[in-house]
Amino acid sequence: MHITLRQAAVAACLLLAGGAATAAQPLQNAIISASYNAGGMLGIADDYAGSSVSGLDPLDTSVEFFTSDALFGFDFAADGHLTIYNNSTIPTGAYIASFDFGASLGAAIKTFNITDAGLTSGMPVLTVADGHTITIDLSAVKWNGDYSPLQTNITLQAVPEPASAMMLAAGLLGLGLRARRRNR
Repeated sequence: MHITLRQAAVAACLLLAGGAATAAQPLQNAIISASYNAGGMLGIADDYAGSSVSGLDPLDTSVEFFTSDALFGFDFAADGHLTIYNNSTIPTGAYIASFDFGASLGAAIKTFNITDAGLTSGMPVLTVADGHTITIDLSAVKWNGDYSPLQTNITLQAVPEPASAMMLAAGLLGLGLRARRRNR
């Protein structure tokens, strides 16, 4: 395979540009569309007036979504943490929430797991529906007290670190320079 200096320079620039974008936190600029099987979802974007789409609270002082039946609050953090609060005693029933990040994430969602169950018992079912959507089924969770937080974490697919991209770019440039010398 014959690489020209121009091809190596273009590849290096593309790698550096892509690598620089990985420094942000996973959910930094996320726009989230939420749904809830037992009613609607109210988002902070319109002061909980009925929109089911919201971005992250930049000051992280408020939950991003409340269920319209006032049973649950969902608080996303830029670092990938999602805290779920029960707002009162939860009657037996099916409670499934879904959050779609669309194209606002820097990479596909890899995992969605529990980091701290707090005072809850029973097991929520956490699912990565596709690369940009998570679903949480809270039907089997027993909330042992009001405002009991359930901590989860969303992890994105690995993206090359900027340093790795820079090393690869330097190598490609070196190959391009070597090919140029050889052609002379």
